[in-house]
Amino acid sequence: MIAEKKPRIGPKAPANVPEYMICEIMDGKPLYYKGYRDVLLGKKTFGEIVGSSRLQSFIVMYLVRVLVTKLSEDEYVLFSSELGLHLDRGNNLSGDIVIYEAATMPPEAINEYYSDIPAKVCIDVDISIDTADTGEESYLYKKTQKLLAFGMEKVIWITTTSKKVTIATAGHPWLVIDWDQNIDILDGITVNIGRYLADRGVVVN
Repeated sequence: MIAEKKPRIGPKAPANVPEYMICEIMDGKPLYYKGYRDVLLGKKTFGEIVGSSRLQSFIVMYLVRVLVTKLSEDEYVLFSSELGLHLDRGNNLSGDIVIYEAATMPPEAINEYYSDIPAKVCIDVDISIDTADTGEESYLYKKTQKLLAFGMEKVIWITTTSKKVTIATAGHPWLVIDWDQNIDILDGITVNIGRYLADRGVVVN
């Protein structure tokens, strides 16, 4: 019998955390931005914890450029800049890059609210929330499962510390690959993060 791996128990969130430090809500529980504890202790400002790193932004822009170049605007609608995703009353998540078929995201559906429409593909680069209570792996898997159950066809996670890519496609086994392998996004469009970074002279330790 294989013992079930229990989630790592970390420090609980301090009471009375300001609402603006909430990054996502999952199962009715607020998930705070990574680094929020340092803000509460006065070690950092809120502005210092909400931005992406240069590496994260560089990767996101690479992906956006490829997608903008190769996706037809008549067939697909592309969102970036952490699109809010309203799954249900207790689950408000987000995605760095989200791709919809144009038929499911008509112009009249584009407004100032979170999207409550399942997308074709959701891509996230790194984890932006504090996972001290659950662990990053547990959060990544749980969020991915929720997005697939919501109706998304594919969820892709890129983690810069491990240089790995997790690809979860509805109805298929999940894949975890090195980021210097080709990643199939959709319709034969592929990217290779490791190769791109190397070609641009970016070294990731």
